[in-house]
Amino acid sequence: MNTKYALALILALQVSMSLCQVPAPAADLVEKYDAMKSVFYKRLLNAFGKLQVAAAPVVEGAATSERGQAARAYVEELQTKPEIQAIVKIATGLGQEAGPLVDRARTSLLGLYGHYIRPYVGESLSQSIDTIKVHLDKYLPAE
Repeated sequence: MNTKYALALILALQVSMSLCQVPAPAADLVEKYDAMKSVFYKRLLNAFGKLQVAAAPVVEGAATSERGQAARAYVEELQTKPEIQAIVKIATGLGQEAGPLVDRARTSLLGLYGHYIRPYVGESLSQSIDTIKVHLDKYLPAE
């Protein structure tokens, strides 16, 4: 009975060690990912700018109303509370600490995708992304 447990433990350790050796992503895959990420952020910024322009008259109207002024005073009061400032400091610290971890996870996932999945679905996924880009360029342009 103990040999079964020992064998199961050895196999589990081998599997976990093989999962720790993540292949490095290909340079062209990283380039393609970075290009798509930058275009995505440009699209988001452009959409946010359009939304901001469209919402400006509504915000100005709300700022002059009595409720708008009360909401503004409440937000300003919240910003001065030490509890809220502590929460903001903690969130900022967590964001700075999570940055390198997210980069390592992204690199690992790109490596896993490039090694195991890309040979099977890479071409069809690329074609699908190109098809979606046509519609995004029409309705949500990057510039």
